[in-house]
Amino acid sequence: MREYLKRRDVRQRLVWVALLYIAEGLPFGMFTDVFPVAFREHHASLAEIGTISLLGLPWTLKFLWAPAIDHVRHHRLWMLAVDLAMATALGRLAFDSGVGPSALLAIGAFTLFSSTNDIAIDGYTLELLKVGEMGIGNGLRIGFYRAGMLLAGVVLIASTYLGWRWAYLTAAALIVANGLIAQRAPREIVRERVDRQSMGEELASLLHRPRALGLVLALLLGALALANDALDLTRAIPHLFAYALGVGLILWATSFRRRTTPKRSSDGPLFGALLEMTGRPGIWPVFLFILLYKLGDGAIGFMIKPFWVDRGFSAAQIGLVSVMAGIGLSVLGGLIGGYITDRVGIYKALWILGLAQVLPNLGYGACAAILPPAPAHLPVSHEVLLYSVSALESFAGGLGTAAFLAFLMAIVRKERAATEYALLSSLFAVSLRLAGFASGLGAQRLGFETYFFLTFFLAFPAYALLPAAKRMLIRMHPADEG
Repeated sequence: MREYLKRRDVRQRLVWVALLYIAEGLPFGMFTDVFPVAFREHHASLAEIGTISLLGLPWTLKFLWAPAIDHVRHHRLWMLAVDLAMATALGRLAFDSGVGPSALLAIGAFTLFSSTNDIAIDGYTLELLKVGEMGIGNGLRIGFYRAGMLLAGVVLIASTYLGWRWAYLTAAALIVANGLIAQRAPREIVRERVDRQSMGEELASLLHRPRALGLVLALLLGALALANDALDLTRAIPHLFAYALGVGLILWATSFRRRTTPKRSSDGPLFGALLEMTGRPGIWPVFLFILLYKLGDGAIGFMIKPFWVDRGFSAAQIGLVSVMAGIGLSVLGGLIGGYITDRVGIYKALWILGLAQVLPNLGYGACAAILPPAPAHLPVSHEVLLYSVSALESFAGGLGTAAFLAFLMAIVRKERAATEYALLSSLFAVSLRLAGFASGLGAQRLGFETYFFLTFFLAFPAYALLPAAKRMLIRMHPADEG
């Protein structure tokens, strides 16, 4: 491996992986670390901050437009276009006062463009890396994604000294720079098209297949339900779900009347990857495992920064310790987690590192019990306690993420890697978005102490599904027991 890394072309590919995942990590860091602090400092309630989590809906639903982007390609141009759009949304926030509807709309647009950026970067990277580079490439993806989130700590610190307007403009400038740098990356690889149908032919074939059409319609209705939770669409269209369900049932019923033998629905560019994946033996328990594996971690994540604020810590302290130092520790955790995963196998790593990633939840519960709300003066002992738990949380989060991403990459077929990875990562994002929304209500009603302790036990339902995950690993890689 050391000799392999001495090759110039290999080093060049790995350098671009690092740069691109800095660009992918910064917007997510803005969403998870900057926006909650900004809203809390503008006196938003915990329930309102929890609602912001639902504006991360595009990360959950990005699989809907990922096939189209993969079909059109030109990943680097997509990166530049959405980076410019994200910068525009941040510019709107910079000149918006308070936390009203216009600010929420700007954040929603920001997450839509960021999720599209993720699709382009993930698709480009999965094609750029060779098979023998996937291990170290995955480690770099984790590490430099976190490094991108580290820049969000810079934005938090800037907000303390320069104010929120200049902090947002600083973030916008960084994002534009990322888009420009991406244009210097190697050109996309010329790829033989795997879709054997046009979009029109695919939709026509779906109307011949009740089972496939039913799955797609259920998926679209679920996506509409999630969108309604975030955007309250039924306020503008009171009977929206009745209309959507009626149209869906008519289409589904019509599909039974078709007598001709259609082409395979899994050959299409829009839903082909979805239909192929859902047809694999044993995949549904794996989907549930993906939903649940990081539930305990996700349930606490969106309430950590508001907890720091309520205990009297400044945005600068949060940015320096929880974000910047935390990112470094999570990078270290990701590298060590990757090493452990390679040594013991993905299946065992999921067991060991999955438990490690939620142990800090108990530490935060203890902090909530010990630290008083917003004291006039912060004792050094209180700072040391919370800093220590924060360090453990960052390191353990990197451990768990390394094993989990290795699992996702291992069950993706290379023929449609970008789309399938978007599907799996979107499924994983469902639990984070819903957990983030519920976290505001849970912390507000139960209090930080009880809620933080409760989140520790949310990690265990996934363990009942680990045998299904192991069977899928063996099916995808028969020579490796996972």
